[in-house]
Amino acid sequence: MQFDRPATTNPIDQLKVVGQPIPRIDGQLKTTGRAMYAYEWHDPKMPYAYGYPVGAAIAKGRIKSMDASAAKKAPGVIAVVTTLDVGDLKKGKFNNAKLFGGDEIEHYHQAIAVVVAQTFEQARSAAALIKVDYTKEKGAFDLRQEMRAAVKPEKQFDEPDTAVGDFDGAFKAAPVTLDESYATPDQSHAMMEPHASIAAWDGDELTVWTSSQMIDWWRTDLATTVAIDKEKIHLMSPFIGGGFGGKLYLRADPVLAAFAAKAAERPVKVALPRPLVMNNTTHRPATIQRIRIGAERDGKITAIAHESWSGDLHGSRLEGAVAQTRLLYAGANRMTAMRLATLDLPEGNDMRAPGEAPGLMALEIAIDEMAEKIGIDPIEFRIINDTQVDPEKPERPFSHRDLVGCLKLGADRFGWSERRRPGSKREGNWLIGIGVSAAFRNNLVLASGARVRLDKDGIITVETDMTDIGTGSYTIIAQTAAEMMGVTVDKVGVRLGDSRFPVSAGSGGQFGANSSTSGVYAACVKLREAITQKLGFNSDDVSFENGTVRSDNRSVPLTEAAGSEVLIGEDTMTWGDLTKTHQQSTFGAHFVEVGVDVATGESRIRRMLAVCAAGRILNPITARSQVIGAMTMGAGAALSEELVVDTRRGFFVNHDLAGYEVAVHADIPHQEVIFMDETDPMSSPMKAKGVGELGICGVSAAIANAVYNATGVRVRHYPITLDKLIGGLPDAA
Repeated sequence: MQFDRPATTNPIDQLKVVGQPIPRIDGQLKTTGRAMYAYEWHDPKMPYAYGYPVGAAIAKGRIKSMDASAAKKAPGVIAVVTTLDVGDLKKGKFNNAKLFGGDEIEHYHQAIAVVVAQTFEQARSAAALIKVDYTKEKGAFDLRQEMRAAVKPEKQFDEPDTAVGDFDGAFKAAPVTLDESYATPDQSHAMMEPHASIAAWDGDELTVWTSSQMIDWWRTDLATTVAIDKEKIHLMSPFIGGGFGGKLYLRADPVLAAFAAKAAERPVKVALPRPLVMNNTTHRPATIQRIRIGAERDGKITAIAHESWSGDLHGSRLEGAVAQTRLLYAGANRMTAMRLATLDLPEGNDMRAPGEAPGLMALEIAIDEMAEKIGIDPIEFRIINDTQVDPEKPERPFSHRDLVGCLKLGADRFGWSERRRPGSKREGNWLIGIGVSAAFRNNLVLASGARVRLDKDGIITVETDMTDIGTGSYTIIAQTAAEMMGVTVDKVGVRLGDSRFPVSAGSGGQFGANSSTSGVYAACVKLREAITQKLGFNSDDVSFENGTVRSDNRSVPLTEAAGSEVLIGEDTMTWGDLTKTHQQSTFGAHFVEVGVDVATGESRIRRMLAVCAAGRILNPITARSQVIGAMTMGAGAALSEELVVDTRRGFFVNHDLAGYEVAVHADIPHQEVIFMDETDPMSSPMKAKGVGELGICGVSAAIANAVYNATGVRVRHYPITLDKLIGGLPDAA
């Protein structure tokens, strides 16, 4: 099925099941420990061995030699596979970094060996016995130092540069201007479950249990890397303990497990230790951003420019931090530009809301600063510069945009009218401030397929290789099938994360929910047609409700419709050109209240509110969970998260969850989420959009703006640590 025209009334609009706050159908499995994650998969008949990876001890250079003789003789060791043993391996279509193979070292902790033993402890102990002799090469590890050598990359997803009107002339002529630089650090996904895989060979066929957001992408790249036919790989990932983009692309663990299992002649489990999760896999790359805004004294923006620099391995991708600036605010004269520096650090790649998340960390501080320069309320400034069309392509309207509604509702609910001038509100030793930020994230969709079965007991079973990374995919897919087939959720079984099922959109870019449920919608349409045809009903006058199929005066239970057969509907939802005629995006507003200790500069979040406009909300429970999780990540990004680079040796120093400080329960006292009541027929037959990444977009800037309102100290380089505040705080007395 192709979605190439706006959705009209369809069975989803009944909202008997879809849109209802139904608890997660997989919740009991997870809370009782019966949900099997990748490393936990166990079959008593299979003699598992354990693989322990070895990472490179240099950031750039080559391996002169490796001596694994002592490791091979160590107690319990079954096999040792080194990068020199397998030789150069091809990189896949989707991953940018070398995962294994050959003597070249591209980054610190690149996988160079895996030791297989009867127990995990034996494998780890033996891995320490491998001796490696390197030829080191000089590397580049400091983004600020490499800015001058940064280049305009080839077009990736969007053009690196855009220009409309005469920015330079308009900026020079503007009566009020801003020209400031901002910086965001390298950040880690820091998901709870590490990257982990089990591999087992049966002849020339490979089975892999792994933790993957994108089943088909991984299967494709694994086939390329280990040089076997894709059809000979069976990949399964039914439960995932968090990804945030870190498991979008094939990583080293399934590759190591595959080679280890071949060498050991038995199934092998491989999990990356936390330091390798930080240094071996991907991370959100640091950015340096320059924002210039020119405006009239009435607040109307006349010129806006956003430039961003980021770094990555040679031939890799930049961080698209200017994405939101191209679409968020009006302004006749505009310019954006992105430059990419070559850095010999671990691969930088997608992390929750790539582009918009770090971009809004800068832009939404700049918007607040500009409002202050003009002498206008920050919310009013944003409202004045709202637009209902793409500012770079005015002929293309937004399919649905209610940023103004989010700002106004949030201001009323949060008590924005009580906001005072910077540094003027105090409770004991705490300076109190509130801040706001707009939220923006584009609405993405990918082709997504599903297969739906009806059996003689009236049970609907959905099969798709869609994944659930904690987002609630199982539940909203069950709700979609239940709504389409006229049954309750308990009559629907959902099977996910298996490469033998139809290829779905996968989980990422907040496209998963809308795309995958649309694929289930398409498959259910096929199943409805099969049932209608079998029963001889008029397809133009048929309804599915309360477990029955009705047409005219005739009603047949679904249990009878299937009979002794199993009826199947299978289809893939593809997408037409509606995104070319209408800009599809999600919007929101974040409000934060903070307290800052006047003596120490310690910052504490007191309360948070997110107002989201993201089309139809498929399940308010799972959607809220996504948004508050994203708000929490935004809090960490604002106040504590930073991968500290050793610019001499080229690695992330704080590569564990003790040194890399994510937000914890004590950091997040109160969160509220409001969903605007809206649908977007231009988006999909579900009339929904994604929301899981919108929730992080703008949060950090709202916190930064609140800290400024509390203290009068403007911090433009994240994270906002006390050392950046303490010198500018008011007297403690």
